[in-house]
Amino acid sequence: MNLSGVPEPKIEYAPKHYICRRAAGPLELDGKLDKPFWGNAAWTEDFVDIEGDLRPKPAKQTRVKMLWDDEYMYFGAELIENQIWATLTERESVIFYDNDFEIFIDPDGDTHQYYEFEINALNTVWDLMLVQPYRDGGPPVNGWDIRGLKTAVHIDGELNNPEADNRKWSVEVAIPWNILKECAPAGRAPIKGEFWRVNFSRVEWQAEVRDGKYEKVINPETGKPYPEDNWVWSPMGIINMHYPELWGYVVFGDADSPDAFELPQDERIKWELRKLYYRQRNYFEAHGEFAKDIGPLKGSDAWSIEPAVETTRSLFQMSAPSADGTALLCIRQDGKLWKEERK
Repeated sequence: MNLSGVPEPKIEYAPKHYICRRAAGPLELDGKLDKPFWGNAAWTEDFVDIEGDLRPKPAKQTRVKMLWDDEYMYFGAELIENQIWATLTERESVIFYDNDFEIFIDPDGDTHQYYEFEINALNTVWDLMLVQPYRDGGPPVNGWDIRGLKTAVHIDGELNNPEADNRKWSVEVAIPWNILKECAPAGRAPIKGEFWRVNFSRVEWQAEVRDGKYEKVINPETGKPYPEDNWVWSPMGIINMHYPELWGYVVFGDADSPDAFELPQDERIKWELRKLYYRQRNYFEAHGEFAKDIGPLKGSDAWSIEPAVETTRSLFQMSAPSADGTALLCIRQDGKLWKEERK
């Protein structure tokens, strides 16, 4: 087990939320989002930099819509863009080497066994499952495929043509519950009122026109392209999408569901446990052992919990009562977080 330190995100805990309404009918995918199918779906907030307020707002707008029915979870993304280009045509390529749009889904919110999906303007996709985040040892399962996946891309302009009047590209994705439920609680699709953890990322490279084609801008000091921008729906406070605990809350509702969402108190307890997990891992890296209690981990933060701490030479578990006292919320050294009902 890799017990390296874990960078702690510089962010207050305030993930975005979205009420995902029921679709009124079937979707005929063409990549366009101005059709009646999407009429009842609200837009998310515009994407921000992955580090949140630490960085300027993105130069180009990105936003998403979501819907669901008994068969699929639907995503529609609009990416304002005057440079529409893509090069990768083989499925399971590393799509973020192009400009892309990405979806991340953790059905049960334990940060383990979650999904990643990437697509470029050529409608080339990369789908994979993470057994656990890279910080906790991974690995990514590249052989995992979304059977029954449907995707479409619409180009408002012209692909790979710098002379065109390029305005945006948009994406439609339909992912079957038959696949998504593999890592879901009780192995089933969600029901009304439940939420899953979801986030989105847009990768944007600096590009310029050379010999009539788009090429990444090279940093003369390194001889390599400048680092890509990462624009996201729910900010992470760190340049790393693989912190599922910071993804947004997507609440499954119907056409009449209210837009309001009150974060359950257990989610705040989980976040305090998560901060202590970061600090236990960093304490281990510095001292070669885990802290026996949370005293050395507290720092200047205010805490609402006083968790029980159990440690061995290479393992730890911390637990705190749920808000209603009927269960324990637990986290261990590999970041897995779960709920144990009290007997």
